[in-house]
Amino acid sequence: MRIFICTLLTRDIMLYRTAALALIASILFSCEKKNEFVHDDGLESFSVSGLESRIKTLASDEFQGRRPFTEGEKKTITYLENQFKELGLEPGNGTSYLQEVPMVEITPTADTIMTVKGPKGKFTLKGFDDYTWNTQRTDSIITWKDEEVVFAGFGIIAPEYHWNDYEGLDVKGKIVLVLVNDPGFGSDDSTFFKGSTMTYYGRWTYKYEEAARQGAKGCFVIHNTIPAAYPFAVVQNGWNSPHLYLDPRGKNQFFSEGVGWISKPATEKLFQAAGLDFNDQQSLARKPGFKGQSLKLKISTGMKVKVRYDKSYNVISKLTGSEKPDEYVIYSAHWDHFGISKKDAEGDSIYNGALDNASGTAGLLEIAKAFKALKNKPKRSVIFLAVTAEEQGLWGSAYYAENPVYPKEKTVANINMDGINPYGKMKDIMVIGKGQSDLEDYLIAEAKLLGREVVPDQESEKGYYFRSDHFNFAKIGIPALYTHTGSNFEGKGVEYGKKLKDEYTEKYYHTPQDEYDSTRLHFDGGIEDLKLLFEVGKRVSFEDTWPQWKATSEFKATRDSYKK
Repeated sequence: MRIFICTLLTRDIMLYRTAALALIASILFSCEKKNEFVHDDGLESFSVSGLESRIKTLASDEFQGRRPFTEGEKKTITYLENQFKELGLEPGNGTSYLQEVPMVEITPTADTIMTVKGPKGKFTLKGFDDYTWNTQRTDSIITWKDEEVVFAGFGIIAPEYHWNDYEGLDVKGKIVLVLVNDPGFGSDDSTFFKGSTMTYYGRWTYKYEEAARQGAKGCFVIHNTIPAAYPFAVVQNGWNSPHLYLDPRGKNQFFSEGVGWISKPATEKLFQAAGLDFNDQQSLARKPGFKGQSLKLKISTGMKVKVRYDKSYNVISKLTGSEKPDEYVIYSAHWDHFGISKKDAEGDSIYNGALDNASGTAGLLEIAKAFKALKNKPKRSVIFLAVTAEEQGLWGSAYYAENPVYPKEKTVANINMDGINPYGKMKDIMVIGKGQSDLEDYLIAEAKLLGREVVPDQESEKGYYFRSDHFNFAKIGIPALYTHTGSNFEGKGVEYGKKLKDEYTEKYYHTPQDEYDSTRLHFDGGIEDLKLLFEVGKRVSFEDTWPQWKATSEFKATRDSYKK
């Protein structure tokens, strides 16, 4: 009996010991697993109906087109703040969900003509028809009287391409004429700038910035429809209309007095008056070593300026990382659109912006919901940033980049959403700015797992990589990913997909007709794109490595210049 009892006790002790060891192992295994990346984790939270409901709300007439400085803005930021709270996300700016963005609205009233004096006499150019201009200055009156005109080629200083159009050229206090796009446009040589793919230096905003750095009084970009990628009528829309900018007060920043566009026929007239052939000069400007020159012309014109200061807001929320809370992955989308304008031919006056960009803002909320639903919490903090004033010049993201809530040195990546696929399921997704950063490789890997393909931008000459909010993150060195809707429609092919996108551009882009319409818009494909972007950011948020810029990126040097 004693032997039997001892045997039972020994067996029970062994069982308890085994069970205890198993429990400890389970706890340790659980601890190890809780911060590991799990591919499908969070995907179940995505919902087409949830995405569409948010788009429908943001694009409703009640939100009045979501223009900054309006009641529509107040409704929008209140809605976004409440959505972040309901999702259980933390305030992203200390104790607040808002980042104040001081801005100024500048409305010019330009003279209707510009007088040109040259060696061969005097003539006039007509405002709106021949040129359009505005100002970022807040002076009540801007007067140009016999100002010298200088041709500066493409107006580019690009050390990595050994290119300097301003070398030996004095433009201080003068009016600069520069060519649109960059010297590589139209070239088959992808090592000459980037061939027909537009670089940052080809963007008109860069040209204005560089002219200001050179001290120019004014800068006009010479319009040409093919390299510009849009007709002159597009830039004419800015004639004497209000423009929003960041509040310049207290910054001691120099702006040229006037910037704008001049038509190609008007430019040819100027060069003819200077005794030069514009086409010859344009060809020469594409060659290394080109030297700009004064056209020996004097121009006179002016404008009156009306100024209004106000504040807009970025809306920010946060999911704090479990192991690396001071490293950040930022998702962004702009909440703004054009507000209420004059009635169009169909009698509508509200620019609802359903696709642009109620869809991206709703997508931001869907991704935030998915991160909050994760069983395994990310190591790094994830930030959800809805920015203002993208349509007016990427100003909300520009302000954030200048005044980052989270240090740029600790920001690992930005993923930006501007327009979510509204057509249906696509077999592909388009990466904008192919070859810019490692984030593209993350996207390719995740797309492959989901049976999809990543295709390059089909219109790289249009410079889409420089036309949404990710660009401001790139400018301060943060690797940024931006995608567009693919074209390979499931079951109907590429041509059908392209037809849908072309129809949107022609009929709905930046018009009051960009409304939520359940018979026309189908976001089952949009949800699939959001899942891809979620997986990319999720993987980065669980990693210890940092995505890098590619060696050929014009933003690599900026990232390399500061330490993590």
